[in-house]
Amino acid sequence: MVIEVCVGSSCYLRGAPAVIRILESLITKYGLEEKVVLKGSFCMQQCTQGVTIRIDGAIHSGLSKEDASRLFHHIVLPSLEAAGGED
Repeated sequence: MVIEVCVGSSCYLRGAPAVIRILESLITKYGLEEKVVLKGSFCMQQCTQGVTIRIDGAIHSGLSKEDASRLFHHIVLPSLEAAGGED
């Protein structure tokens, strides 16, 4: 699974670094370092929406740092479980 967090100037100023830290922490907590690639990406053309994340191609925009954990638990973990990717 690939999670890309926009680090363009608008997303950066709206909290992308905090979102990245939270996602890094959750990936480590669940031992998913071998199953999830977390990387920065420049502009995803959602600048007015807030922090934008792309998970395996699907765009999720308007996120705050509070949304990062919810997104991880409601989208990332279930997707990995469905694919047989979480132990």
